[in-house]
Order: sequence, then C-alpha cells, then structure tokens
Amino acid sequence: MAIQPPETRIWWNEPVARGELVWIVIAFLWGVIMFFMMIWWHLEGRQNLSTEVYRIAPDVFVSRTEAFTETYQVGEEGESGVPLVRPPPGSDVYLLGRLWEWWPVLELERGQTYRLHLSSADWQHGLSLQPVNINVQVHPGIEHVLTITPTTSGVFGIVCNEFCGAGHHQMTGRIRVVDAAAGG
Repeated sequence: MAIQPPETRIWWNEPVARGELVWIVIAFLWGVIMFFMMIWWHLEGRQNLSTEVYRIAPDVFVSRTEAFTETYQVGEEGESGVPLVRPPPGSDVYLLGRLWEWWPVLELERGQTYRLHLSSADWQHGLSLQPVNINVQVHPGIEHVLTITPTTSGVFGIVCNEFCGAGHHQMTGRIRVVDAAAGG
C-alpha cells in the first residue's frame, strides 16, 4: 500500500522525475564501469590463482604429503608435534587440510619460488593465509597447484574459512618464511 497511490492505476506510464532519472543514469554508468573493471582486474590484477588443478584420490595425496614430510622434516612445531618441513628452493611442497589441522608446517626461503600443492583428506576446507589474504577452497579429490614466491620473512597463519565441523575453530596451520642464511 503506497502512502499516496498514483492518480492512475497504470503507474508505469507516469512521468519519471528528473532527480530519479539522474540517479538511474549514474547507477547504470557505475555498473558499466564496474563490469569493465572486473575484466581489467582479472587480466592485469596479478591476483588470480593458478588454473593448474588435478583430480586426485585423497589417499594418494595424503601419501604424497607424508612422503614429502618424511623427506624434508627438520623438527617439530612447538608442543603440537606437527612436523616442521624445510624443502629446497624450487621444489614441490605439499600442504594437507584434514580434520582439524593444516599439515605440515612449511618453512620456505624468502625470494625463492615453490610449487605449492593443496588438497583435503576428508571435507571441504578453506585455506586463508593471513595477513596476505590468499583464500582457496580446498576440496577432497582436487589438487590445486600454486606457484608462490614469498617476499616477506615471518610467520604466516593459516586458518580454515569453510565450516568443516566441531573443531573448525581450531583448524590452524603456519608457513614460516625465513631468509636464506637463517633457513640453512
């Protein structure tokens, strides 16, 4: 029910006020600008994830991650006992999401390039690398391969940003980025 109903029942034939036309034109032009900005940002934004994705059986990915961890483990992370892994620069590194952890803790060298393989052993998880704001949906049976080159030293937190069950709020992990002299 309108406060003041239109004079005629066919309201769409009524003239549109000038102020309303101005706002309609502004909204339309803004929509056109944003449409072309999305195309430009996709091509030039340098924030697009790799399109390198493969189907993989979850148990095969778990086996690869365990073999990788066994080969390059240099210790354990604090009291949690999660393996700390230091792979050589330029290598393939594996990170596994499973209830309720990101496994293992990776120690990478600043300025070196790595191929990061991501997958899940059980449920859909969300990898959110903070404070860099990298977000990837990680599914069981799907292996994402990202080429990464850390540019800043420090400890970067990983949280799950897709609800995955009762322990979701505790699903965290870490990537340590060290200078070449400190890592060796």
